[in-house]
Amino acid sequence: MGTYEHIFSKFGRKNILVIGDVILDQYIQGSVSRISPEAPVPVVLEKDSFYTPGGAANVAHNLRGLGAKVTLIGRIGNDPEGHILKRQLRKEGVGIRGLFTGKRLPTICKTRVIAQGQQVVRIDREKIGSSGEKDIQRNIYRFIESNLKTFDAIIISDYGKGLITSDLVNFVRVQALAKKKIILVDPKVEHFSYYRNVTAITPNLKEAENAIRNIKITSKSAGQLGIHSDKLEKDKDINLAGVELLRYLELDALLITLGERGMRLFEKGKNPVSIKTKAQEVYDVSGAGDAVISAFTLSLTAGATKRQAAQIANFAGGIVVGKMGAVAVSKEELLKAIKDQ
Repeated sequence: MGTYEHIFSKFGRKNILVIGDVILDQYIQGSVSRISPEAPVPVVLEKDSFYTPGGAANVAHNLRGLGAKVTLIGRIGNDPEGHILKRQLRKEGVGIRGLFTGKRLPTICKTRVIAQGQQVVRIDREKIGSSGEKDIQRNIYRFIESNLKTFDAIIISDYGKGLITSDLVNFVRVQALAKKKIILVDPKVEHFSYYRNVTAITPNLKEAENAIRNIKITSKSAGQLGIHSDKLEKDKDINLAGVELLRYLELDALLITLGERGMRLFEKGKNPVSIKTKAQEVYDVSGAGDAVISAFTLSLTAGATKRQAAQIANFAGGIVVGKMGAVAVSKEELLKAIKDQ
């Protein structure tokens, strides 16, 4: 426990930059007592409605919950949802100097309707792409170049909504390597080839399987990937895939989250390490990946080994799946969970 407390004591002195697809999550909670006469669907009587930061904004939210200073780079629309998101982030103490407002694309918003504790439907509002957003791209590059030296680490949170491009990742990597900063990526399957030479990535099992499939189909150098199957059901298959992805992408570390089976950590020159999940009721898995990469990154900047950082991240993910929605984990919750293990 003493080691963890020593690591946690440094969180408040760390300054993290989050770059990624910013989303506003809306939750509408209610009850169902009848079926609509207009169509065979439930009628939800609304009782409560609230908003939370989603996507890369939830990564920033988690980092703040753990006590770190954090600045968010992303894109929102000039609309009510964008104003709501900015207001929430300011309230939580997230730096939004890197949050730029576009004229053509709306703020990405996901509305979840929940009744009797079950999600009834999710409504997404988004337009994916960067058409007409050249000014925002220039502002983002300029902001990174001017401010990167002030941060301890960079997290790229890629939700595949158009902000994260190969050029942007390459620019961040070159800048970060020159300044000896660590870069971690929460990946999107279609973009795995972007992430070569970053410090670490944190895919879940399904993302790892789909990434292998995607690399084999799209990459000219896929023959260098010594994996014959993209079905990762057995431990030996997961271990082979992890080792090969680590080598193929030239990473320092790869952390694959396995749901109820915990995590598997791969490090250059070391044997894979299995980290068992902490048994508890799973209520909602949304936001678990955001909590994992936040805790993993912040722990590394505080001097934890990758194995220690992965263990802390495992606790963080376990706390979040026991709650409704994409919520942040706090340092106090994390300490308690570790103390009670």
